[in-house]
Amino acid sequence: MKKRNTNHEKRVKKLLVACSLCAIILTVSTYAWFIGMKKVNVKAFEVSIATTESLALSLDGEAFSDSITISKENLDEVSYDGHTNSWGGEGLVPMSSVGKIDSAKSRLILYEKGSFTATEGGYRVMAARANNEGNAEARGYVAFDLFIRNISGEEYYQDFNIANEEAIYLTPESAVTIADAGANKGNSGIENSVRVGFAQIGRVKIGTDTPTITGINCAGGGSVTSICSRDAQIWEPNDTKHVSNAINWYDKACKERTGADVTSSSSYGAADTCGDVVDGTAYPTYAVSGEINWSDNVDVYDGEEYNGYTGSISDSAQTGKLMKFDYFTDSMKDLRGTDRPEFMRLAPNSITKVRVYIWIEGQDVDNYDFASLGKKISVSFGFTKQRFYGEDVEYDNNPELPEGLDKRPATAGE
Repeated sequence: MKKRNTNHEKRVKKLLVACSLCAIILTVSTYAWFIGMKKVNVKAFEVSIATTESLALSLDGEAFSDSITISKENLDEVSYDGHTNSWGGEGLVPMSSVGKIDSAKSRLILYEKGSFTATEGGYRVMAARANNEGNAEARGYVAFDLFIRNISGEEYYQDFNIANEEAIYLTPESAVTIADAGANKGNSGIENSVRVGFAQIGRVKIGTDTPTITGINCAGGGSVTSICSRDAQIWEPNDTKHVSNAINWYDKACKERTGADVTSSSSYGAADTCGDVVDGTAYPTYAVSGEINWSDNVDVYDGEEYNGYTGSISDSAQTGKLMKFDYFTDSMKDLRGTDRPEFMRLAPNSITKVRVYIWIEGQDVDNYDFASLGKKISVSFGFTKQRFYGEDVEYDNNPELPEGLDKRPATAGE
């Protein structure tokens, strides 16, 4: 029996490659992108990541294992010397990003509120880049380096070519939820504005020395392959979930916009002419794609699906414009079989430096002034190379499958 169990475990490891980040706990308060004060308080929390045979993880580029933990308390202890990891400073400030990477600093470009003032049908938004162009990340979001070792295959491809890479999938169990119990659990909807970004910076061949691994940056050169030309993958959890309070706020604040001058009442129409927001339906986020000042005349509700105004919208990242961003959503994560899309790609026989970012997206329609009332948010996600589960395939002769692979894991809320 013991031998059979051992063989069973080996089969599971060969078939399933997963890593999970569990129990990120954030305490958030009554501050939003809108009129709100400066910060959202962060309670100490930790990030636990686990993986199996084919992938290994590290926070210092040297000690690789199948499970790691990082928290505010052990940040310096588990990170490499000279790291720029950040646990948000004094609190989380709503940010916005379209996944562009600053190649000079090897960091994600984010924008924060520069000014906000009420309009006749929403709020005029001004935004400036978060100050992470120096030696440290800006305050207001979580950022840390994660090194992923992929031992699949022996060949290492020096040149960056997506055709040489392997598909990685986001596990169905990945979820962002309200963690605290009680009668008001889930009522605020702050969990519906969380974003998790994965910025792939560069990679090297397995066996490369530790200083080179931790020193991976967008410049590349030598044994380092830069992959910063690829935009960060950003996950939007809960894309179809909208609490009644968020919908009510939107219905009250938003009006149809027809004119260019955001400060003029003549640019806005009737109170009930904005597009509907209904729980159970996904709506786009028009994220900040560049610095926005007063003369750009941008309203927070601009967009075809909201106030109908598209004069401030661009199809690509541009200063003074919002951009309809294409996230990887929970709706995509929950697709099955051949419809299941890949989340990201990793080269074989490589160690990839991924900078992970966690923030509150200010441009999300669910981000309203009273979205967060001291709520705790739980974030968990995982990666796998397994595209199909047993129920996705019509097997002949009913083969015996390893436990856990015969059925697809339940998604959040199932």
